[in-house]
Amino acid sequence: MTNNRVHIPYFPTTLKEVGTARKPAGKNKGEQESFAGILEKTRSQGLNFSSHARQRLQARRIDLGPEELGKLEQAVERAAAKGCRSSLLLYREMAFIVGVPSRTIITALDGENIREHIFTNIDSAVVVE
Repeated sequence: MTNNRVHIPYFPTTLKEVGTARKPAGKNKGEQESFAGILEKTRSQGLNFSSHARQRLQARRIDLGPEELGKLEQAVERAAAKGCRSSLLLYREMAFIVGVPSRTIITALDGENIREHIFTNIDSAVVVE
C-alpha cells in the first residue's frame, strides 16, 4: 500500500487578496462608517489585515478610524525602516502584532486581553502616539 499524501501550502489571505469586498453605500450625516468601509480604505493605505485580525477586531469591538489606521501605518513604516520583521504595536489600550515586510496586521488585542497575553516571536515593539 502506498502513501499518496499531497502537501498543500498555507497562504494566509490578506485584505488585498479578497476580491469580494463591496463598496460601502453613501452615508448620511451623523452615521458612522461601517467596518467594511474602513477596511476598504486600508487598501489604499497599504496596510493589510489577516482574516484572524479581522475576526479579532470584530469580536473585541475594536473600531479603527482613518486617523488610527494612519498612525498604525506610520508605525509599521518606522519599524520597516529599522529592519524589523515582526513587531508589537502598542496604541492606547490596544496592541497589534504586525508582519512588517508584508505590512499585515496579524492579530489585535484590546486592553483586557493585553494584560492576559504573553507576546512571543516578535523582534521589536513600537509605541504609537
